[in-house]
Amino acid sequence: MHFRLIDQVLERTPDRTVALKNVSAAEEYLGDHFPGFPVLPGVFMIEAMVQAARESLALRGKPRFVLGQVRALRYGSFVRPGEALRVEVHVEKELPDGSVTFKGQGTVVRPPGVEGSGGPDTAVSGRFTMRPIRINGEGLPPTNSRGVDV
Repeated sequence: MHFRLIDQVLERTPDRTVALKNVSAAEEYLGDHFPGFPVLPGVFMIEAMVQAARESLALRGKPRFVLGQVRALRYGSFVRPGEALRVEVHVEKELPDGSVTFKGQGTVVRPPGVEGSGGPDTAVSGRFTMRPIRINGEGLPPTNSRGVDV
């Protein structure tokens, strides 16, 4: 299934992307996450950072990447309906296997006059690695007949 989670790309370079995910009360998953206290699920926060990273990767001529690893992930403030998640991702380094490591952060954007709208609250932050899509075992280490790395 393919879906576009980020609503707007604010800035995009080969090394950095800033994007926005608006959270609407009409989003179906909010009914279950959590009943009586709807918030943007953490996995969607990560997916917003991944989709922002793909914007930078596309400008580097690397359009087909998937999430490979997440490290040092931290959650902070909730993102509620009527608010937005502003994600910013930066390339940290390219690895020899073609993977690219990013540092990302998502902050809550609240409407003016809403409690807590004094400054940016971090909703999510961490490092993650995007790896090239491997088709038909391409790019995988050699294995023996039992599928064990050799």
